[in-house]
Amino acid sequence: MTLVPWRRLSSHKLGFFLVSFGFIWGMMLLHFTIQQRVARPPTSMQLREQILMLSRQYVRTLAEENHNTVDGPYAAVATGYDMKKTLAVLLDNILLRVGRLESRIDLLYNGTRGNATNRTQLAQGMGTPVTGSSHINFADLLNGAQEQCELPERDGFPHCEAKIKWMKDMWQSDSCYLNYGVDGSYCSFIIYLGEVENWCPRLSWRKKADPIEGLALAEIRTDFGELFRAMGEREEFRWMMMRISRMSNTWLEAIRTLAEKQDLKHRVRKKILVHLGLLTKESGFKIAETAFSGGPLGELVQWSDVISSLYLLGHDVKLSVSLSELREVMKKVAGVKSGCPIKGEKVVDLIYIDIVGLTQFKKAVGPPWVHYQCMLRVVDSFGTEPEFNHAQYAQSRGHKTPWGKWNLVPRQFYTMFPHTPDNSFLGFVVEQYLNASDVDRFQQVKRQNQSLVYGKVDGFWKNKRPYLDIINKHTEIHGTVHGTSTSNLPPYVHNHGILSGRDLQFLLRETQLFVGLGFPYEGPAPLEAIANGCAFLNPRFYPPISSKNSDFFKGKPTLRELTSQHPYAELYIGKPHVWTVDIGNPQEVEAAVKAILSEKLEPYLPYEFTCEGMLQRVNAFLENQDFCHGQLPWPPLSSMQVLMAKTSESCRQVCQENQLICEPSFYQHLNNSAVLARHGIECKSTEVRNHVFAPAFDSASKKCTLQGDFLLYSCAGTHSEVRRICPCRDYMKGQVALCRKCL
Repeated sequence: MTLVPWRRLSSHKLGFFLVSFGFIWGMMLLHFTIQQRVARPPTSMQLREQILMLSRQYVRTLAEENHNTVDGPYAAVATGYDMKKTLAVLLDNILLRVGRLESRIDLLYNGTRGNATNRTQLAQGMGTPVTGSSHINFADLLNGAQEQCELPERDGFPHCEAKIKWMKDMWQSDSCYLNYGVDGSYCSFIIYLGEVENWCPRLSWRKKADPIEGLALAEIRTDFGELFRAMGEREEFRWMMMRISRMSNTWLEAIRTLAEKQDLKHRVRKKILVHLGLLTKESGFKIAETAFSGGPLGELVQWSDVISSLYLLGHDVKLSVSLSELREVMKKVAGVKSGCPIKGEKVVDLIYIDIVGLTQFKKAVGPPWVHYQCMLRVVDSFGTEPEFNHAQYAQSRGHKTPWGKWNLVPRQFYTMFPHTPDNSFLGFVVEQYLNASDVDRFQQVKRQNQSLVYGKVDGFWKNKRPYLDIINKHTEIHGTVHGTSTSNLPPYVHNHGILSGRDLQFLLRETQLFVGLGFPYEGPAPLEAIANGCAFLNPRFYPPISSKNSDFFKGKPTLRELTSQHPYAELYIGKPHVWTVDIGNPQEVEAAVKAILSEKLEPYLPYEFTCEGMLQRVNAFLENQDFCHGQLPWPPLSSMQVLMAKTSESCRQVCQENQLICEPSFYQHLNNSAVLARHGIECKSTEVRNHVFAPAFDSASKKCTLQGDFLLYSCAGTHSEVRRICPCRDYMKGQVALCRKCL
């Protein structure tokens, strides 16, 4: 009988050894007693029946009691499975001895072994593997033999095989892997990568915990008291707090309305860290300090609305605007040398952060950073395309940018507008209303024959005089330029200087035409104007503006080309609210101004830029985007439509031309020849390449190029010789981030 060395046994295992050993010893004593009392058949027969009955009952009961013992050998060192292996050997030995004992008794009384209970049948009846069968021998199991593990379908886990190879070579590089039950076997690699680091699918026979059981649930909030107390402690939040307070009634009405429209119950309450690196003193930006004197507000607008959404949806939000606050939140993991995940309760579930904060966070956390990467949600106004995000690829392409090379899943970057489908469209809320006391007055404001120019910096107006002269022929022109210099303003402009949000709302209500100058790009102001009933004159760019011809975009992690000052307004709103014109063409400008002034426009705002629309979108992301546990089937595959682009055409373009959106999460489902064949794309041959244009199809050779690195799936990538294979999806009108079946 093979036993585990004593030094490996815990106290509970030792107890099982003693009980089992006692049982075996007792059986031997009974056997001896029976031999001594063979002359008294009735008593011996009774003992025989009792032995057999108790033996079977004991073995069955013990096996049933341990049926639910934690399986392993991968639960961790010195836990349930070591005990289970030991019991398996003991039970096997007990069954063997019971069989022999029955045979001896039967031989003593009947002189034959023919009626002896077959140990193998007994073992099979209990579901115990049979010695000599194709199953693992008990003693071999105890000595380290392992069950066979077959890796499940890896859809949604593109890194799984590479991680298994890494584990095979490196599992002994850190003792923490042993603590998670990794023992060098293939099975232990799959279980660790599927249940601890979540790079691989979970084995079907492993128990799955209820994802909600025992966890606190998120309940919607209907007041801002707790948030205001937290924000009121820091000067950095003053501008944002004023915005949230001004819009509080609209926010609270929106969360109640959304809760009536869709089920917001049964959601796990998440611990969310919000770290605003741009507001830290170390950033040097001084955005909070200049917010009340004409500084950039786009980032503060978006952060205000993100924080409001997370809070009202019922999650635990921890705010950080300093390195000391960041270190305090992450102190449990900061300085840990091991690269393994830390056992116990997670410090946070999600981290909303900006690009500046990413560098600060990585430095503060240290090696455990790798286990928090999947939790990051990076608020990134202009977006980061895959070829800039992938560090090695960006290096090979000569991209010199301080903002990319983070190796995140591109959808972890959250943009202000739906710039590129490779990123997630987070958005913001367009402020529509004033406080309750102003509503009546607001509704009484009369529309005047006037225009308001979008440009609060004097330099934006430079060389725009011919364009503005045309508009001045038909309307009075107003401006909100701040600073001491107004040298580029024509003398006929009525300049109001810096206006409060309240006063700007009233001015927009009086205005018919909101005039773009070509810069700033993609700001929130045009949507505010349209929401107040203005038409927006949107300057067209030809050739398009990009990093190739604009200093503004140089160094930014995108090759996106802007066809106008505000591509979202051009594409998703359009006439009669948005007129995209060549401002260097006097005839086109004058025709557009006349057409605008001849119409009476009603205020218009896409649902996605309302409080309710943003709450709906943020909640959908919180509930469905999971970059830590493999890629969930969201959006649902039923919304996928496969299209073929032309050579040199991106998937973003071909989907957009068909009133669809390129959906990067679908690429993984298309990236093999069998699936492509089901979509009518027959590959005579295939090759795998790590390039942003894959998957793609060569029409001449019928060769398919498949993607070798899932971080390079790109809606933006193009190639001059092959055609992109593009996964598109539909979208909800006024909520382009979500498909029609996404809720």
